Amino acid sequence: MSDGRPTVIELRQYTLRPGRRDELVGLFDREFVETQEATGMTVLGQFRDLDDPDRFVWLRGFPDMAARHAALTAFYGGPVWAEHGPRANATMVDSDDVLLLRPLSADTGPGVLPAGRPRPRPRPVAGSPAPDRLVSATVWSFPPGRSHGVALLRDGLLPALRGSGPAPLAVLVTETAANTFTRLPVRAGENVVVVLTSYPDERARREHAAATAADPVVRDEVLPGLERQWAAPPQVLRLAPTDRSLLR
Repeated sequence: MSDGRPTVIELRQYTLRPGRRDELVGLFDREFVETQEATGMTVLGQFRDLDDPDRFVWLRGFPDMAARHAALTAFYGGPVWAEHGPRANATMVDSDDVLLLRPLSADTGPGVLPAGRPRPRPRPVAGSPAPDRLVSATVWSFPPGRSHGVALLRDGLLPALRGSGPAPLAVLVTETAANTFTRLPVRAGENVVVVLTSYPDERARREHAAATAADPVVRDEVLPGLERQWAAPPQVLRLAPTDRSLLR
């Protein structure tokens, strides 16, 4: 993409060893942000899962699939990962819960990289106060190869979400291209939509959800239609941004 905004995005959920999340967060924000970005990717957001003390969630983006392969090859074959990767891996039980995604449309990519300027604000330095925000990531799953649920969400639910509260930070769908960096697995056979939204607190999130669900079209048509289409009920991740997260 000519303006540098990511068109390929990974949503990564790590299960950690008990009590070691803050260790990983500190290591990550100190050693793995600028060093990954130096290879051509963008670290978009780092989060503590509010409902699982041993879960770390983060997103990174790439201009395209070729750039992803080049950046991952450079980083994981480079000196920073060789030095600090073993300590990071020692905090983890599982790091293979990864969704490979792309923006639903040209205007629904992560808002930290708007067209015409690199970022709306500089990334906070390590040790800055963590933002007092909550980011919701709702993962809607549909059977592989079926587009009706995605279309219903795009044309029915998203307009209602925008009309009843804050607009999403990003709306992402499954990237169907093959994972060419096989050293890092991704979940295969997925057909998902991920909606990321920022709130001041949990109360605001609940009020937005209730207002959207109360819309007559959403209540009577959109939500029943989504329920008929989905492969499983939506997963809602309630996430606290770390001090260096761009998405917040």
